[in-house]
Amino acid sequence: MRNSRDVIIRPLISEKSTDLMEENKYTFVVSGKANKIEIKHALEEIFEVKVKSVNTANFKGKMKRLGRFPKGKQPSWKKAIITLAEGSKPIELFESR
Repeated sequence: MRNSRDVIIRPLISEKSTDLMEENKYTFVVSGKANKIEIKHALEEIFEVKVKSVNTANFKGKMKRLGRFPKGKQPSWKKAIITLAEGSKPIELFESR
């Protein structure tokens, strides 16, 4: 099993993810090799919350022009949308804004 800090890379803050917070859902960028069970255990360990469900989505890196070079590629990444259980406290990282 991986270290919890290696599974959760960073929170993903966007207009859509901010709207999802009202439904007790939080969005994170996670390791591409992490599965739903590892993501759930990592969040419960780091933030001391009870996770109800985990939804994941993989995003393929886009081809981009980088300076004078005609080809470059942005990295692929994985997103996880976490639904907290009823009665679970909100994650402070997002609530401090």
